[in-house]
Amino acid sequence: MKGVMERVAAARSRIENLTPDEVEREIAQGALVVDLRETTEREQHGTIHGAVHMPRGMLEFYADPTVPFHRHELQHDRRIIVYCAGGGRSALAADLLRDMGFAKAAHLDGGINAWAAAGKRIDKV
Repeated sequence: MKGVMERVAAARSRIENLTPDEVEREIAQGALVVDLRETTEREQHGTIHGAVHMPRGMLEFYADPTVPFHRHELQHDRRIIVYCAGGGRSALAADLLRDMGFAKAAHLDGGINAWAAAGKRIDKV
């Protein structure tokens, strides 16, 4: 059996792992930033300014243009950066998005915890 941390490590080896400074530059260039955390996490710890909320459990449905849950922000030619609390869920999510044809998907390595540690802006929800 392959454990979750093995899956996260494998995903990280296949995706772009971005630092907070790199994400900040990408935001300035118009990247879509997606907060994958649950609502309670966002309420407790805030969110990256301008991020859209798409809980991890719905990402596949939001990304698929053939289902009614599709979110128009998720376009295959757009730069998409996902993040969670510590980077595990977002690594898996970026890997999934790439598998679904989102070639420009990446994740914030270390999640919002790394973002906060770098002194970046966090908005209250």
